[in-house]
Amino acid sequence: MGNSAKKIAVLIVGAGIFFGSVSFKSDFFAIAKQIEIFTTLFKEINMNYVDETNPAELMDTAIKAMLQDLDPYTNYWNEQDVEAARINNSGEYTGIGATVKMEKDAITILEPYKGYPADKAGLKAGDEIIKIGDIRVANFQEDAGELLNGADNSSVEFTFRRHGEIKTTTLTRESVTLKAVPYHTLLDDGSGYIVLSRFNAKASSETARALKDLKNQGAKKIILDLRGNPGGLLAEAINVSNIFVPKDELIVTTQSVIEKYNREYFTQKEPIDTKIPLVVLVDGRSASASEIVAGAIQDLDRGVVVGARSFGKGLVQRPKELAYGTQLKITISRYYTPSGRCIQALDYRTRDEEGNAVRTRTEDYNEFTTRNGRKVYDGGGILPDVRLQTSEYSGITQALLMEDAIFDFATEYYYSHEKPELQDFSLSDGEYQDFKNFLKSSDFQYKTTTEKELEEVLITAEKEGFEEKILQDYKDISSEIEQHKKKELEEKKAEIASLITDEIIKRYFYKEGLYDYYVVHNPEITKAKEILNDPSKYSEILR
Repeated sequence: MGNSAKKIAVLIVGAGIFFGSVSFKSDFFAIAKQIEIFTTLFKEINMNYVDETNPAELMDTAIKAMLQDLDPYTNYWNEQDVEAARINNSGEYTGIGATVKMEKDAITILEPYKGYPADKAGLKAGDEIIKIGDIRVANFQEDAGELLNGADNSSVEFTFRRHGEIKTTTLTRESVTLKAVPYHTLLDDGSGYIVLSRFNAKASSETARALKDLKNQGAKKIILDLRGNPGGLLAEAINVSNIFVPKDELIVTTQSVIEKYNREYFTQKEPIDTKIPLVVLVDGRSASASEIVAGAIQDLDRGVVVGARSFGKGLVQRPKELAYGTQLKITISRYYTPSGRCIQALDYRTRDEEGNAVRTRTEDYNEFTTRNGRKVYDGGGILPDVRLQTSEYSGITQALLMEDAIFDFATEYYYSHEKPELQDFSLSDGEYQDFKNFLKSSDFQYKTTTEKELEEVLITAEKEGFEEKILQDYKDISSEIEQHKKKELEEKKAEIASLITDEIIKRYFYKEGLYDYYVVHNPEITKAKEILNDPSKYSEILR
């Protein structure tokens, strides 16, 4: 679809956003005009274009092009997307019981859930499903992921690629329950450890149940692990906070251009325990509802936050029903923690030359105070009270994760090594060298921010006729950057090796085994125990 059509689509869907706002009447003519233009254009394209068109695909392209101009959380959901959201929020569905990744010609198994259909059928992480029943994934025009789900107790044959070999297996679908709290246990020092992995409709009830169970076992302090939790339901974030803070406590405020969306959210119930010492673990993948909980606990000085700066998503979305079972998930407001912070890190109203949202600069952060008068800041996620380098991912680590390099190496490792003893496992220096050799053989590359900016400089210099004068300097700097990138693999060995270890352990012992390993070896949990076991240090941090 051409740029002009996309721009018109922007105005059309944008018109839907203005409906119900105070400016609707004044914009009515402009909205009606653009709708008429777009309708006429859309009809002419579908009737007269030289090749056969697919109206649904054209409209999908137009809508998505418009939404890219707003923020990544304002999305159009087709009927399948609506069902996926329902599953995510309810935590229940009928399917194969695995996390998957959609590829161009295959569906890759990322993690089979222990005891569920994919696991029972012998599917492993790294397996590439290429055929489901008689349908080849590469030939399926719609979302091939739809083929994975089906009626309870229905069977289907999967053809998959494993380590270069083509295999088949028959899988029987069944009801799958996604737990919000997949793991909790009493640690050796009397700390209760709770993993909260998602904020679905069961988040607060499962967290409360885990806390009560741990207290009955004798827990005198609690570690709440929100690392990697991408968020979910706002109401559940408030209810989880309510477990540890009193009734009628302000947890979050939302502000919008639409007055009815301006709200203050208070805790509604009697808490379970407002006194038990608490540490909340966060990292760069803790977002949205996770940040509401961590921000409330921090602002109210109810507990100590440990780890790395969180993701920085301070926007609230709400689904709006459209026609034919579709929805618009639209950003309606920004949220603010009890101290008044909006922790949104990216400004989607301000874009760079490449159209990317600009990150709020540290010098532009605003200062706020917690209930006890401690200084906290907005604009960049939740900054932990105690920061750990092991929680923070460097540029090269992020690139390794984005390119699935660690995942692919773990697949190679699994098929070339015997099953280790869980608590005795650690990645040896030789095995880390194997990983570096693996990167060379797979031609792993990534560009630093400096390299990207240098390329821009070279392009500008070429336009202005300075290319020859700066070319040698460009080559010299690029060579130095390449040398530095090679050193990074060694300098960031601790964080990279930790992620490799996590991925390898999951291959042999599932996610449950990884948590068992964490409670003995994980540095964030060790630090949390250290803080909780030193009451004076715990109090000093919160003063």
